Amino acid sequence: MLNVTAPAFEHHTDPLGIGESAPRLSWTVTTDTAGWTQAGYEIELGDGTATGLVESAESVLVPWPGAPLGSRERRGARVRVHGADGSVSDWSEWSHVEAGLLDPADWRASAAAPSLELLGVPDGPALLLRRDFTLRGPLAKARLYVTAHGVFEAELNGEVVGDEVLAPGWTSYRNRLRYRTHDVTGLLREGANTLGATLADGWYRGRVGFLGGKTDIYGDRTALIAQLEITYEDGTRDLVATDEHWRCATGPVTSASLYDGEKHDARLHPAGWSRPGFDDSAWLPADALAHDPALLVAPTGPPVRRTETVSPVEVLAGPSGETILDFGQNLVGRLRIRVQGPAGHTVTLRHAEVLENGALAIRPLRDAAALDQYTLRGDAGPETYEPRFTTHGFRYAQIDGWPGQLDPADVQAVVCHTDMRPIGTFECSDPLLNRLHDNVVWSMRGNYVDLPTDCPQRDERLGWTGDIQVFAPAAAFLFDCAGPLSSWLADLAAEQSEVGTVPHYVPWVPLVFDVSPTAAWGDAAVLVPWVLYQRTGDLGLLGSQYASMAAWVDQVGTLTRGHLWDRGFQFGDWLDPAAPPDDPGKARTDHALVATAYHAWTAPVLAETAALLGHDADAARYAELAERVRAAFRREFVTPSGRLACDTQTAYALALTADLLDGPEQRERAGRRLVELVAADDHRIGTGFVGTPLICDALCSVGAYDTAYKLLTQRACPSWLYPVTMGATTIWERWDSMLPDGSVNPGEMTSFNHYALGAVADWMHRTVAGLAPAEPGYRKLLVRPRPGGGLTHARATHLTPYGEAEVAWRLDGERLSVTVQVPQNTTAVVELPGEPAVEAGPGQHVFHCVTTPR
Repeated sequence: MLNVTAPAFEHHTDPLGIGESAPRLSWTVTTDTAGWTQAGYEIELGDGTATGLVESAESVLVPWPGAPLGSRERRGARVRVHGADGSVSDWSEWSHVEAGLLDPADWRASAAAPSLELLGVPDGPALLLRRDFTLRGPLAKARLYVTAHGVFEAELNGEVVGDEVLAPGWTSYRNRLRYRTHDVTGLLREGANTLGATLADGWYRGRVGFLGGKTDIYGDRTALIAQLEITYEDGTRDLVATDEHWRCATGPVTSASLYDGEKHDARLHPAGWSRPGFDDSAWLPADALAHDPALLVAPTGPPVRRTETVSPVEVLAGPSGETILDFGQNLVGRLRIRVQGPAGHTVTLRHAEVLENGALAIRPLRDAAALDQYTLRGDAGPETYEPRFTTHGFRYAQIDGWPGQLDPADVQAVVCHTDMRPIGTFECSDPLLNRLHDNVVWSMRGNYVDLPTDCPQRDERLGWTGDIQVFAPAAAFLFDCAGPLSSWLADLAAEQSEVGTVPHYVPWVPLVFDVSPTAAWGDAAVLVPWVLYQRTGDLGLLGSQYASMAAWVDQVGTLTRGHLWDRGFQFGDWLDPAAPPDDPGKARTDHALVATAYHAWTAPVLAETAALLGHDADAARYAELAERVRAAFRREFVTPSGRLACDTQTAYALALTADLLDGPEQRERAGRRLVELVAADDHRIGTGFVGTPLICDALCSVGAYDTAYKLLTQRACPSWLYPVTMGATTIWERWDSMLPDGSVNPGEMTSFNHYALGAVADWMHRTVAGLAPAEPGYRKLLVRPRPGGGLTHARATHLTPYGEAEVAWRLDGERLSVTVQVPQNTTAVVELPGEPAVEAGPGQHVFHCVTTPR
């Protein structure tokens, strides 16, 4: 049986209101015919466009075959495939795509700003906006195009529109502001209707950043930008847009802060305010402000959503009798409570990641209060409350002021993050390694609230470039993150162009750091797009980011002396475990070595990118630059025998993985020295942000698999498994965020949810389980498991662009059995220990060999 899925469009999971006028198509094929390969395809579009038979094996990001979509245009697509064996599939189901507003001239809405009389200080009250309108006949369809300066929740006739959280998210608002398209046909009715929204400061006007942060970063007034387009059955249209005819007032949310939490007084809720018939004569008129519609862009990925709820696993009593709920998992989101009590009674909800001496450990939160308060309306029945304009990072919640006896079933944790599709799994015979991998997954979820952040709980939550640079390979295996990360990369390029370099975090907020080029962090401009290309095969993404990639490498070239980058501020091997708690940048590895090594790493990546994009002169120039930087690195840091001037694990890991050594003799000596250093540290971690993602690959590149496994399975601090033995359910920022006695690290920068050091998950996928791409987009798989560490089995799955791939192995004594699932339209190179490589086609295969357990 030969089946083909309905085509997908670009990287969209919900292709409504997209920003691409010619979206590329992808599909997957399943068949029970062994060895089947695609020889051609046909595409039909809903407007009658038909390609006829196209002789091609391509099925991922295939060019749009018809006329470009216009604004608001909806079109269907379906596909059927032809096999090399002459087989032909049935047509797939139809899938449909609809363009958003592609031309700035399509926007007619002003920015409706609440009256200055209502506007409080930043992180003050959330304000209400409303507009009545009349539907004058039978409806065909209605679309709401909406965004805000601030964060908002829209309502139509008393019903919340969509399921987004903290919409429209955080972008570089001076350069790009995302809007979203909602099909609201089912929420409208003939006659009277009401469109409303609750609007809070969010990232636009609220406090952002550490050491007091900044407010009013993008403006001192919030505003809603909404355009409701109504099409009647007779073909006529109406437009309801934000303008001076909207009305505004305060509401029940008396303060809303991303860091400090939300205060909600249910007694202040104006009943029926977003429904027809509400008397808004006492409300004030909104101000219609100008805005630049050229900044409005459609999303490339899913929004932040509520993705699951978690119930408490235990009720604890604090040292002073406080009621503390343990949810058993460090997560990001907020609480949902069901409470009943007298009017005016206030329930307070406090949040923390860990306990210290039995109480909430709030010191690591720094200046984030992480506190929500709900004042009861006092109805006869139970009241349900969940904050709408904040999130917290927490495992523990202290409940103060609960009226009567608390039933734990009345409190749930609502997990919130960008709703990326999970696409990768890993498991093995060691429960601690499984928990480590689970911790990586939870940390990615918690640190992707609209953009890739460094921590979700304290007064920071910034899009640090260094963190996602090292974690991108693991991220791209675990979740379908190409759409969200391409949006963030567009912000990176915009900020880079505006401030003159790649800032330390994106979006950029001037705090205590000056904008300055910094190795490993700024290199995200090159390495994150490259990783996404390797994992998705999306050459278009490289094309979009090429100017940014080249600008970064060119700029670094101007900062070097003799191709050595040995001046200017550097983070270096941040959080080297030898660094003191109050000085995380005091690493053992020379900052100049790190910076020059990264320059030598990104220059050839850029050369290869240029070649792929057809920029042949650039490709030759950057390839020559790469050789010059490598030579400079060797002259400065490498002895003729292969010893490094900086005798650290990170130095050797960089030199080995970035191919900075000259010939096999130097590699052998460097590898031997790295093994010696790891052994001298009793196989405990000796690397920080830069070295940790590379150390296991560096060891394996010289055949030291045993050493890599001893490092992976070490339980003493510092190690990957030490936090697991201490009960961690996410990845910690510091190797010793919690000390063995249960106290919190004394450093002021101590997070318990920070994915960077979890980058080792990528090595676990590729080497422990043995599943990796051999060609961009997994068009060819590399199946190369290397069992060790006493493991008896391991398994990884990944939903590639061509379908699900799987590698599962089991070790019985010296007999290794490996099962491989190869998706259609791909092949796999299978390299088992001690065996010659073989190639396998689509389908399931089982291989056996004899190996010595490591």
